[in-house]
Amino acid sequence: MRIFLLLLLQVSLVAATGAAHSSEPFPVVVSTWPFVEAVRAAWRVVTAGSSAVDAVVEGCSTCEELRCDGTVGPGGSPDENGETTLDALVMNGSTMEVGAVAAMRFVKDGIKAAKLVMEHTEHTLIVGEKASIFAISMGLLGPSNLSSPESLEKWIRWKRNSCQPNFRKNVIPTNSCGPYSFSDAASTSAAKSLASPAEGDLGKDWPEDNKFVASKANSIPVSNHYHDTISMAVIDKAGRIAVGTSTNGATFKIPGRVGDGPIAGSSAYADDEVGACGATGDGDIMMRFLPCYQVVESMRQGMEPKIAAADAISRIARKFPDFVGAIFALNKNGVHAGACHGWTFQYSVRTPTMEDVEVFTVVP
Repeated sequence: MRIFLLLLLQVSLVAATGAAHSSEPFPVVVSTWPFVEAVRAAWRVVTAGSSAVDAVVEGCSTCEELRCDGTVGPGGSPDENGETTLDALVMNGSTMEVGAVAAMRFVKDGIKAAKLVMEHTEHTLIVGEKASIFAISMGLLGPSNLSSPESLEKWIRWKRNSCQPNFRKNVIPTNSCGPYSFSDAASTSAAKSLASPAEGDLGKDWPEDNKFVASKANSIPVSNHYHDTISMAVIDKAGRIAVGTSTNGATFKIPGRVGDGPIAGSSAYADDEVGACGATGDGDIMMRFLPCYQVVESMRQGMEPKIAAADAISRIARKFPDFVGAIFALNKNGVHAGACHGWTFQYSVRTPTMEDVEVFTVVP
């Protein structure tokens, strides 16, 4: 009898172990920040059998509609002229096709426009008003006003504060808001004359706990309230991988500025053979290093996601120790990790073993 019970116990253990290993690892959805509703939207689509590309588009579109953190979609991040423009990208890790739009005006659907570029042109990136014309010609709604009462009020307060802080350097304005001219003493003179954000009207709009003010007196603080992107990766049921990004760019950017959001290999990158990566932060710095391409290539060489992400961040930090940014890495088996510098980073994940979206916190 004891032998029978022992054999029964062994059979039960084998069955339990087999069940655990036979559970499907996919789909997987990962997103920068606690953009929980975006991940849920992507999860609903991908679990219903849709492709990784369609799930990424659905997730990023949800964030655009919700104006996640005020930095995704229409209605946020005005430029120096008070206008909101959009950058977006989608990449198919099976075909290595990429579609992107940058500095797009008058069309609210950034990620859908990027998908149209990928699926209906031989191009990778279309920019500016011509991107808007293309998107509308392909059926997206427009022209639309991408500003909101909140973004216009933010811009008005910034104008009242002599257009400070801003992204200009080594120049002096002929009046409080330009035009700007060269001067050898520009940096010194400007630093003496500028109020910090907390001293002017703009200070009311800066997060009280924001400690990421750059060293220059007239520079924009980088935080997830003012300089952010949704970057999302999805592995679908078939193991296919896609990534997407969407952002309305840096607040009070110089008109025409394009950050890392629509740049493949910078804000995001995917390859079915290896995995995927998403990034967020100071895009003007990060795009110089193509950190997500670096992460995927490091994983291709055998690095675990955690080590690959940390390595990519450290490459940037060695050159720019004051930069602020973060990365998530996801390998083709669904293993994920994050790394950051200059701030505490959070990213959201949903897998078949989770009852709902879980948020992971990464400290520098």
